[in-house]
Amino acid sequence: MRPFSWRFIRLWQRNRDVFFRLWHSEGIGAIAEPIIVLLAFGMGLGAYIGLVDGQRYIEFIAPGIIAAYAMFSASFECTYASYLRMEYQYTYDAILATPLNVEDITAGEIFWGATRALMTGCVVLAIAAAFQLVPSLWALLIPLVAFLAGIMFAAIALFFTSIVPAIYTFNYFFTLFITPMFLLSGVFFPLTSFPKILQTLSWVAPLTPVAHLTRGLFQGRFHPDMMLALGIIIIWSIIFFAISLVTMRRRLTK
Repeated sequence: MRPFSWRFIRLWQRNRDVFFRLWHSEGIGAIAEPIIVLLAFGMGLGAYIGLVDGQRYIEFIAPGIIAAYAMFSASFECTYASYLRMEYQYTYDAILATPLNVEDITAGEIFWGATRALMTGCVVLAIAAAFQLVPSLWALLIPLVAFLAGIMFAAIALFFTSIVPAIYTFNYFFTLFITPMFLLSGVFFPLTSFPKILQTLSWVAPLTPVAHLTRGLFQGRFHPDMMLALGIIIIWSIIFFAISLVTMRRRLTK
């Protein structure tokens, strides 16, 4: 494994410039989808559900939706978008002709994926605030959590991108990894609904600690296990960041 240099910022800037040039092609959907989910589940389904952990259902799911859509943003950016840049647009081949190396490309992609998660987290937080669902000023730290979660999910996604044989293989990643986490990591119902052993195992899923942290900050309540959640996010991020540096070098230099 080789270290990356400060030049990774150049790839981050390149992705930023492309995004802001084409933001209208996906910006509306990125804003509309979490609103629809929040209204459909929070108000629609929530009308048939009583209080959950002493909150209205829409108040309970709002922080979980922020965590989930931070995950989606980073994952989509570092799977389909990165794969297109790598295999169809030959963007990485052109970049390797510059002073940037493979590790700089890898780090730039991961930090750009984290930036997309940060942007999505800020948008959904603003939407929740507009619906008066944010009771604590500690929620202002949620964009930071979204960025840290973005690094983790971007690194995981880029690792998968570095080993897939074809773009269609991403169906397995989203169907067997991302979607189950979206449904079973405490976004839509408390983990206490599970048997004890499943409650423990659910913490292995990367989305669970993110949802736990965002919910705690929303409520302004701090528990010792929030530090555990932060530690899990950092550990997964370091592991998959390091692995991605190795597997992306193998993929791009084979």
